Formats: sequence, C-alpha cells, structure tokens
Amino acid sequence: MKLRDLLSCLEGAQVIGNSDVEIEALHYDSRSVGPGGLFFGLRGVKSDGCQFLEAAVHGGAVAVVADRPCAVAGATFVQVPDARRAMSLLAARFYGEPTAAIPTIGITGTNGKTTTSYLVEGVLEKAGVPAAVLGTISYRFGGKDIPAPNTTPESVDLQRTLRELVDLGARGVVMEVSSHSLEQRRADGCVFDVAVFTNLTRDHLDYHLDMESYFASKLRLFTDLTTPDDRKPRRRAVVNLDDPYGPRIKAAASCPVLTYAMAGEADVTVAEVDFSVNGISCRLNTPRGELSLHSDLLGRFNLYNIMAAVTAGIALEFSDEAIRAGIEGHKKVPGRVERVMNDKGITVLVDYAHTGDALENVLATVSELKTNRIITLFGCGGDRDKGKRPVMGEIAARLSDLAIITSDNPRTEDPQAILADVRAGVAPLGLKEYGADELAAGFEQKGFATIANRRDAIRAALKAARPGDIVVLAGKGHEDYQIIGTQKHHFDDREEAAEALKEL
Repeated sequence: MKLRDLLSCLEGAQVIGNSDVEIEALHYDSRSVGPGGLFFGLRGVKSDGCQFLEAAVHGGAVAVVADRPCAVAGATFVQVPDARRAMSLLAARFYGEPTAAIPTIGITGTNGKTTTSYLVEGVLEKAGVPAAVLGTISYRFGGKDIPAPNTTPESVDLQRTLRELVDLGARGVVMEVSSHSLEQRRADGCVFDVAVFTNLTRDHLDYHLDMESYFASKLRLFTDLTTPDDRKPRRRAVVNLDDPYGPRIKAAASCPVLTYAMAGEADVTVAEVDFSVNGISCRLNTPRGELSLHSDLLGRFNLYNIMAAVTAGIALEFSDEAIRAGIEGHKKVPGRVERVMNDKGITVLVDYAHTGDALENVLATVSELKTNRIITLFGCGGDRDKGKRPVMGEIAARLSDLAIITSDNPRTEDPQAILADVRAGVAPLGLKEYGADELAAGFEQKGFATIANRRDAIRAALKAARPGDIVVLAGKGHEDYQIIGTQKHHFDDREEAAEALKEL
C-alpha cells in the first residue's frame, strides 16, 4: 500500500519526503524492521522509540512516524499529533479494517471480563455468528488458539491477528479491552458494535496512579470508541448500574446505553434467582419480557457476568433462544472458580481473583455454598500495586476459616517483603498464626499462616482440609507459570493441587 493512501485516514499528519513509497509492513520495534517497513517511534516507559529511527532506516524502513520533530535521513518522515493513535488507525487501514463489517464486542472492567467474554462468545455462536475471542487467557477461533501475552495486544499485532482470524472464517469478534490498551490507544483502530462495562475496583494503580485516572482510561471505550458512524450506526453500550462508576459511564457514553442491575432500575434486572453448588438458576426481566436460564457457573458475581452477556445479546438483537443456549452451553471458564476434581470430599476451586474486590466476591460466593470451613490460599504480585496487599490480606483472613499467605509472581521483589505487606492487613484482626508443621495436623481455631513457597503452601492447605471443606486457590487461575526474578517457571495451581490430593 502506498504511504499516501495509508495516511488518508489520518488528520493532522505532516509529511516530509516522498509519500508515494510502498509500505510492506508496520513496525514498532526497530529490530524487526525489514525492507519497505513503516516504523513508529513511540514514547515508552523505559525508552524512546525515536532513539531508534536510524536503526529502523538501516533495517529497511522507507518511512517513520513520530509525534514530535525528529532528525531522520534516508526515509520519509511523518509527524502526527499522537503516534500511538496514528499507529492504531494506520494498522487497521493496512490490514483492511477487519472489525468494520462484523459484530465486534469490547468488554472492559476490573473483574469479570474473561468470563463475560466466554458467555458472549457462546451467545454469538448460538446466533449463528462464529466468533473469535481475544482475551486474558488466549486469542482463539476454531482450532487456532494462541496463548495471550497481553489481554489486548499492541495495535499492529492486534489488527494483524484480527485479520488472520477473520480470514480463517470468524464472523464476529469478542475482545477484552484492558485499561492499559485504552490508555495507550491500542484499540483505537477497532470498530465496536457493543461496549460492555462490568465494574471498576482497585487494580493497576502502579500504572494509573489513582482511581480517577484508571476510570478515565476505561471511559474512553464508551466515549471515544463508540461514537456512531456510517460503519456502525447502531452502536450500543452495556453498563452495570450496580457499580458506583456505572451511572457515570451511562451519563458520558456517546451512544445509546442498555443497563443491568440486581438492585434498582435498569433494562435487565433479576426477578428470581437461586444459587447452589450446582450453579445459578434465574429469571431475568428484560425489555423483551422474562428470560429464564440456568448456568453451571457459581455465585453472585457470575450472575453479574451472565447479566452482562444477556444485555449484550439484546443490544445485538439476538433471539432469547440464542442468548439462553449460549449461556447455558458454557460449563466452565479456565481458572475462574474452576474445580479440581478429587475423591477426598474436599471442594477445591482455582480462581484468578487477584484484586480485593474479586477475592471478596469469590469468598462471599463460597460462603453462601459452604457446608463446613473455607481455606483460602493467595498471594500478591511483585512489582505491582502495593496498596492492595493489606486490603487482600484483611479480606482473606476475615472471610476464611484459614488464610494462607504465599507467593504469587514475586518478580524482582523480595517475596518476604510482599508477604509482610499482606500481613499488615491481617494483623489487626488478632487471629492465631499457624506454622506449616501445625497445619499438617489440621486446625481448629480461625487463623492464618504464611508460607512463601507456593507449592508447599498448596500442600499445606490441602493437608489441613477435611471432607466438606472448600479450598480456594486464588490469584493465578489459568496461568501456568510463576515469575521469580526475571525468569518464568512452569507452575499451574490446578496441576499442583491434583498432585497434592494424590499424596493425601
């Protein structure tokens, strides 16, 4: 594609040099540039892409893009107001706007994105729309399943992946849209039909610094990216009004809004619900009348995810039959309250809960279902928001009979320092502290333990459990690795629990 044609979708681009050069590929890493490349010099947290313009040209770049004047020889220079936004829009154009002509659903929020994406995928499939999914667990369609390095990939990778999935036969797209990606304009080239808001609770404040900045990033999906246009004139937002941020999103949204809530007024509400160890049976009030369904998913927080998917299905004008069948057809979501089967009479659940709100939701759910005691194992990631550590410690200790504090992904932090931060939230509760050896004989009194090694901690939790107990292994969910220092090691809570149960 000629550079001139590629740039026609941008406003405010200033070109110095030949705009008739042929662009063969797009790059944001100078090490990947080949002949005919267009290179984007992006401002990064640790480095500035404009420092690598010369290397990019040496690698074969025929044009470079930046959002401030840069000296470059041997290539056309394009200055734009925002290099990241320009990269998103140019990537979409270069790959033929893969989301422009098919239903595209973006889901954002702190918790529930992944489960909601699986449910919406099911609704699309039952409505006769084979759907690709890009999310926290993987990017997938049909037999193609790529482990996800990021919830929402960089815009060039995102548009290329979308093009590949559409070419494979995807006729719809469901995307988890992270706050990082919205802040960094990665999704700006996507043409969304429906934008879904699940909730907003404390997370990623190491990056966003405060909740208002975090919220502002999420809000972009409902203001900047869902303005009706000729390609998608019937865009809709789906918003959880029970979340304190929901009404603010509804008021600011640039497109019509459909709402859901368990309490108060909304477009989709709960008429009747039953929670059990067998799942959720509910009757919902919708703009089209009552909708009854059953899901194998557990707990109140999953009812919110179901309501989000139902409301999205209504926004897409799918039939009640397709919505019901799509939701009832999904039996589990990897690492989301996922059972580890055993014959010991112990209910072992693995969940990705890694924020205070998510952990509280999971423990509130199992509290409603428990027949005996709750044992919770969890940790907090290193090199991430330190403020949530004592919060999670307090929640786990308060809502469990035994809380075991262990490592998550310590990364380059001292694991003991992370554990100390978590313990600061447990200490005011005045609970008994158990040693690992004591737990091997079980426990009688409500308390907590600190075991840095996650493998040892899982074994201690299961040794302490009795038939009828529920053991929650929280924080890592679907992840099959642990990051210690800068090294990634294979580690899967589900595998570790299964092995430990065999040893009992």
